[in-house]
Amino acid sequence: MSKPPIDQPHPPRRAPAAFTFEEENAAPEAPRVERRKPASFSGEVVLTPDEEDPFLNPEQDLSPLPVATPRKRRTSFASIAVGAFGILLSLAVGLWTDQLIRDLFSRADWLGYAALAVLAIGILAVIAVIVRETAGMMRLAAVQTIKAEADAAILETRPAKARAVVARLMGLIADKPETAKGRATLKETEGEVIDAPHLIALAERELLGPLDRRARALIVNSSKRVSIVTAVSPRAIVDLLYVLYEAARLIRAMAELYGGRPGTLGMLRLMRDVLAHLAVTGSIAVGDSLVQQVLGHGLASKLSARLGEGVINGLMTARIGIAAMDLCRPLSFRALNRPGIGDFIGDLTPSMTTRNGNP
Repeated sequence: MSKPPIDQPHPPRRAPAAFTFEEENAAPEAPRVERRKPASFSGEVVLTPDEEDPFLNPEQDLSPLPVATPRKRRTSFASIAVGAFGILLSLAVGLWTDQLIRDLFSRADWLGYAALAVLAIGILAVIAVIVRETAGMMRLAAVQTIKAEADAAILETRPAKARAVVARLMGLIADKPETAKGRATLKETEGEVIDAPHLIALAERELLGPLDRRARALIVNSSKRVSIVTAVSPRAIVDLLYVLYEAARLIRAMAELYGGRPGTLGMLRLMRDVLAHLAVTGSIAVGDSLVQQVLGHGLASKLSARLGEGVINGLMTARIGIAAMDLCRPLSFRALNRPGIGDFIGDLTPSMTTRNGNP
């Protein structure tokens, strides 16, 4: 028989313990960061909309130009003084004319009648000028009225007011051949149910879309002419005079394009509004950011200083055109994108705006 195994004593069990393993090239231990206890705070959290996020929309202009708006008309002491002295001057001219005609009649009857005929022709001409200037001012006021009514009609629940605004807009630009297709499209929708915002957006795309393309072409051509002329002109006074001439020409063309057709007084008012907007926003001398943007494309190293000044003057003319576009356009930019100064850099400096050296 086999003998039973002899019980051997078990070794004592070691209690579990933690230990650290250090390598020779181990990185130093990072400093311990104390965690902040959660706490409440007061204030509003403003989220950036998706359309304004530059990471979601890399093509977005990070420094858009402010929209130009007409100046508020206020009665000032200067305007009252000008009106009073104007009436006094008119009375003086009337008394002088009456005395002149009396003296001519005293000399010979035919001289008096000739003076009366000349006076009648002059009065008729003055009346025609007054009617023309009044009509021009009324057209400019109609553009601003349509814009204000369109902004108010978008907030309405019923499309009746929007329909009236679209009808007035179609009447304003009825003589533009570019809007024929858009007017036909809008007439086809008269019996359909369309919300006011969608109707205004449809009118903007169909009626003002072709005109916006022509406006951009006007701005590009004017900017190119200013850039070339100021680059080759020998005198600074020539640069200044030509820029002023081209700016006035561009503002008038923009007003006529959108149905304004201003007279002399209306043109002066438009120019004053444009220049006031540029002076207030600091755009009259082309900001430092724009200069750095253009110079960043290699303009300083590739072009002469004179040609660089021409490009800067061309961009300044483009800013004037954009401001005139804001003032003369009968609808605010909503469905269509508003042009920015960056849209014209490629037209004035095409060789410097290519990507990776490829056209």
